[in-house]
Amino acid sequence: IPEKYPIRHYPDITHCLRCQYPPAEWHWAFALTEGREPINPRPVDQAMIFKQVQLHSFGFLTYSEGCNDDVNKFIWSSLGWNPEESPEKTLRQYSRYFIGEDIEEEFTEGIFSLENNWKGPIDENYEIVETLKLFQNLETNASESRQKNWRFQQALYRAYYDAYVKQRLYFETNLENEALEELNRADQTGSLAAIQNAEIILDRPLEDPVTLSCRKKVFALANALFKSIGMQLSVKRYQAVEIHRGANLDGIDFPLNNGLWMKANFARIRQLEAETDRLKEIREIVEWADPGPGGFYDDLGDPRSEPHLVRGPGFESDPSFLQSALDGCEVVTDLNHPSGKPVDGQRTSWRRRAQTFYETPLTMKYDDIDPNAKYRVRVVYGADLEKPFPQISLTAGKNSVVHPLIDRPVPFRPLEFDIPADAIIDDSLTLNWRAKPGFGGNGHGVHVAEVWILKESSE
Repeated sequence: IPEKYPIRHYPDITHCLRCQYPPAEWHWAFALTEGREPINPRPVDQAMIFKQVQLHSFGFLTYSEGCNDDVNKFIWSSLGWNPEESPEKTLRQYSRYFIGEDIEEEFTEGIFSLENNWKGPIDENYEIVETLKLFQNLETNASESRQKNWRFQQALYRAYYDAYVKQRLYFETNLENEALEELNRADQTGSLAAIQNAEIILDRPLEDPVTLSCRKKVFALANALFKSIGMQLSVKRYQAVEIHRGANLDGIDFPLNNGLWMKANFARIRQLEAETDRLKEIREIVEWADPGPGGFYDDLGDPRSEPHLVRGPGFESDPSFLQSALDGCEVVTDLNHPSGKPVDGQRTSWRRRAQTFYETPLTMKYDDIDPNAKYRVRVVYGADLEKPFPQISLTAGKNSVVHPLIDRPVPFRPLEFDIPADAIIDDSLTLNWRAKPGFGGNGHGVHVAEVWILKESSE
């Protein structure tokens, strides 16, 4: 664009899903429960984004849809005044002015900690617990006026919410693992007994008093925020427009395991007359992620379960992910249900995905491929909330067609295709998914949820 036409930047500082600058390492459990417009202080990320784009723009006006991004507003305003200002200095001023100089240091540390809560796998992020402890100490010693301060309430809400999700993910993951162990014994116990035992485990309520106290506190803080600033964190309770518009109180108990999917399958399996057929279906549940000998499996959207994903430049140099793969997760599991209620029959792995935007391909690369073997690819395509979905194609190697442009099936289900023999080059295999060129829309092109590479035979 000629220099005589200055570009004013309009950065999205308010959204975390389906947005301009999504968090790079946001765990899917947070994305699923906290949704598109959570309370989202991201001082380090926002400063990095500013420095990436400010040389290409003539000033800015931040795009906001509420008070959930309050910290981010101040980071951008401070940098707009002085591009060399550090996030720490800005947050110290923020904390001193709005919260109180007596806890300036602690509250500043807390804001940085809330951003770090969203970095990486939840089970390995011990800072989530420490963040809660920090804010609980501040809460215990807070005056009545400070406890009514909406900025103070927002920080507490996020700290309690994050800690609750962390503990619930741990609990529900263990339930699923125990249920799978029961199913794995179906040959000995019988199919119907195994299913019954697994259902009892999956329905076991969360009874840990510390975790439940966190949940209770989140609800109390949501009510306090509605009273202090009219923050609408629930559709039913506080008249939010819909769950995508910041109503993450309604998503706090969204399932974090495959229990709904498993129980939907149990109902179907119970209708089968032959024990051998029931055992076969149970085995498919237990071995869902097993690609067999010489195969590969990636659960895309879970950073530790997608070793073959080619990520590209990454957040630091590509904060909009226009040239990089992004892990995503959709807060609404029923694409046709505005309330956001999770739907029976969907796996957790179908709610999350790896994705690329516009016409950037999504690439996966596999080494140690047997050049004498035949392979098939099994894939589950995810989808964005907005329709119509662009068609998607898959090529392998140097552009061998695995399948041409096709529509993605809804509801989601696995599809299988042969991999052309000439796609294996130097004992490696590269897969490239592309959206239909020029599809436009919101730019959400390729969404892939699960990929199996299945080794069929060796010649």
